[in-house]
Amino acid sequence: MNTFLWVIVPYLCLATFVVGHYWRYRYDKFGWTTRSSQLYENRLLRLGSPLFHFGMLGVVAGHFVGLLVPESWTNGAGLSNHAYHWGALVGGLAAAAATLAGLVILIYRRRTVGPVFSATTKMDKLMYVFLAGVILLGIWNTVSGASFLFGGHEYDYRQGVSIWFRQFWSFHPDPALMGAAPLSFQLHAFVASLLFALWPFTRLVHVFSAPVGYLTRPYIVYRSRDTQLGNRRPGRGWEPLG
Repeated sequence: MNTFLWVIVPYLCLATFVVGHYWRYRYDKFGWTTRSSQLYENRLLRLGSPLFHFGMLGVVAGHFVGLLVPESWTNGAGLSNHAYHWGALVGGLAAAAATLAGLVILIYRRRTVGPVFSATTKMDKLMYVFLAGVILLGIWNTVSGASFLFGGHEYDYRQGVSIWFRQFWSFHPDPALMGAAPLSFQLHAFVASLLFALWPFTRLVHVFSAPVGYLTRPYIVYRSRDTQLGNRRPGRGWEPLG
């Protein structure tokens, strides 16, 4: 069962994530979008969207350090295990609180604003369920591990889950490491794997559509048919062409 849950299922989800994105980009380019609903309602969106997205950046950064950076590296940098866990607790809770608050606002907006709710697909609803589940389980793991800082003997994920995660990317994961983890950590990893499998078929694909080209695109040149554009002399860079 450990091999099925912590080797087969994660690799199937990873394959679905990769192949699904290729299929979506190849055959559904017009659907590769956030399905923005800003025109329907803007007040709640301006509050919830920054909270969710900036909070999620913090969550991703925390997972990057916690899962990919070995404990020996942080110890070698002079960061004690106690200090590391304090930083993870404070930073993790701050990022998770912002993410959760933003998600609650966005779900409330989507449910209470008629046009936004009408534009919500079944995949959107399913995605919100899995996304909320992953976030809530992550918060629970962060809070429940706080007793480690006060002399308790709670589970240290850097001795188990983190090692399994790094092994996963080198294609020789030890399923026993996840099998020995607490149930809440197992659920968090399992639901996250399913979320990644759903990812290519939801609006989450917009994560890979950052407008990097805006940095190098040429200026847009505006031309006018009028010879006289006003009483004032145009500013530098706005002189009529031709």
